[in-house]
Amino acid sequence: MRRLERRRRAARYGSRWGSQWRLALRKRADRGMTTAEYAMGTLAACAFAAVLFKVVTSGSVSSALSSLIGRALHAPV
Repeated sequence: MRRLERRRRAARYGSRWGSQWRLALRKRADRGMTTAEYAMGTLAACAFAAVLFKVVTSGSVSSALSSLIGRALHAPV
């Protein structure tokens, strides 16, 4: 208990060791944030991919893409 109190007191008064202690505490507090941010980004990317897949496989878009590819392959050289 005394050791923790000394560290807190050193952090309060701005000693070199105290600044390292504050930095370590800050890093420890942010540990889970990157995991949550990656999870939200992955979820958003999967949702966007699902919507894009539905749009591309719909009838009108599929026929338009097929005609575009067909015209590109049968273009005179």
